[in-house]
Amino acid sequence: MTPFDFQLRTRIVFGPDTIDRLGELASELGARRALVVSDPGVIAVGHTQRGLDALKRAGIEAHLFEGVHENPSTDDVDRGVVVAKRHDPEVLVGLGGGSSMDCAKGINFLYSNGGQMQDYWGVGKALKPMLPMIAVPTTAGTGSETQSFALISDAKTHAKMACGDKKASCRIAILDPNLTLTQPPRVTALTGIDAIAHALETYVTTRRNPVSLLYSREAWRLLAANFGRVLDDPTALEARAAMQLGATYAGVAIENSMLGATHALANPLTATYGIVHGEAIGLMLPHVIRFNGEKHDVWYRELLEASCDNNGMPRPSSGPEGLANFVTSLVEKAGLATRLPDRKVEEAKLSELAASAATQWTGTFNPREVGESELLGLYRQAF
Repeated sequence: MTPFDFQLRTRIVFGPDTIDRLGELASELGARRALVVSDPGVIAVGHTQRGLDALKRAGIEAHLFEGVHENPSTDDVDRGVVVAKRHDPEVLVGLGGGSSMDCAKGINFLYSNGGQMQDYWGVGKALKPMLPMIAVPTTAGTGSETQSFALISDAKTHAKMACGDKKASCRIAILDPNLTLTQPPRVTALTGIDAIAHALETYVTTRRNPVSLLYSREAWRLLAANFGRVLDDPTALEARAAMQLGATYAGVAIENSMLGATHALANPLTATYGIVHGEAIGLMLPHVIRFNGEKHDVWYRELLEASCDNNGMPRPSSGPEGLANFVTSLVEKAGLATRLPDRKVEEAKLSELAASAATQWTGTFNPREVGESELLGLYRQAF
């Protein structure tokens, strides 16, 4: 019997055109002024304006902070806080991909509690209440909408800081699959692989529990069956909806069971070589599955049971090797790299990367213990 403490802190509103309810839902939180945090790409396709219009129809004064970059940094957050102080919002809206949602959470930490982002690196370091936040994801990947963590890069050291506090959880997540139809193919590929990794890693961590397993399993079932479909037909709304819901469920699983060695290995690749997070994940995930599968074969077979009725899925009898090969096939189908040299990673740097990966928090939750030597071995396999 595994003890757990589960509370779903985020209301999930799912369905086509639900972005038009943003004003109504913000009003239910008692807000009359809102700060919307978004990025130039989402603004360009019109989603941000649609959200601003919904807020204004509800009589809510809406302001926009658009200075979000991919992998938001402490500089992005600091600029957002300046805008927040100018307009004194009563609700924050993260409208975009994981970067917009994480930046909004970072702004919330500093606007509500003061200090600098580095003060909140870790868990539970915010002492004061935080503003209510609404997440409107336009991608199907990070699951940030159902997590209490903001991932913010230190602008000077490039270290990726996981700043977590239950008070930072979004009050509401609006899941409108129509918003994901405008994703560029590469964004669909990168975010989809990330979401799949979330489902697979949360299923086997040392903190897995009966509730997290429910969400991991359903996330995997939705994501594995539909990722190939959205790559083949980006206009398939049902598949897009399944991917979005699967990514959100995986986010709930992360909140309750954390992640593992794949993310520990991916972060140094991003910090050192600028490899986009989703691609770094795709490079390392199959090798971690094989590594963990040597000790936890039965868990991966159980997970494959959940998807064995879906065409093209590996059979449970194929175990971790079949699952790893299937993930590699998805990475290839997505047009992403499958070997470290494909992204100009140098063999001489592997030891340095392993030392950095060994400091990553997520590695401590991997089902098999991973130190510097094990992580170096995994990099070598990917090389």
